Amino acid sequence: MIDEKGRLFGKINIVDLLVILVVIIAAVVLGMKFLKPGGSSVAGGSAVKHHVEYTVLVENVQPAVYESIKANYIPSTLMASGELLDGQVTGVEATPHADNVTVNTSGDTVAFTADKGLLDLTFTVECNVANPITTEIGTQEVRVGKSHILKTDKFELNGVVLDCTWTEITE
Repeated sequence: MIDEKGRLFGKINIVDLLVILVVIIAAVVLGMKFLKPGGSSVAGGSAVKHHVEYTVLVENVQPAVYESIKANYIPSTLMASGELLDGQVTGVEATPHADNVTVNTSGDTVAFTADKGLLDLTFTVECNVANPITTEIGTQEVRVGKSHILKTDKFELNGVVLDCTWTEITE
């Protein structure tokens, strides 16, 4: 098998064979990691995606912002890092913000302030994700109770995810 010059079957050097095997193994591992669709499973030859519908509560919004968004920007496409995503803000509802009173005591005076006329907005968002475990939409994970930047191609607000439902769809 190995001759006096260290060649296997008199044709290939053992060191060369080891280098070739390492390169082939590395190519297979990298190919599996980067060419496989991220987290999507395959059922019967068709890719499985997950439709996600969630609501985001954004508090203390000026009424003019609400009116502008409702009149001009619903529906609006989600985006992250300058890229449009496979999802849309499909609806928005407003409720008056509860007038909370805050007390500021500085020196000998007491000042009461109340936020009047602000609104709490509840946005409905629908999108498709490949992995329902992480539910990543752009660079954010969607989880109930988690803070969420609601960013579209037309507006951006900060809120909290109130609820989330997942539905499996087969393409």
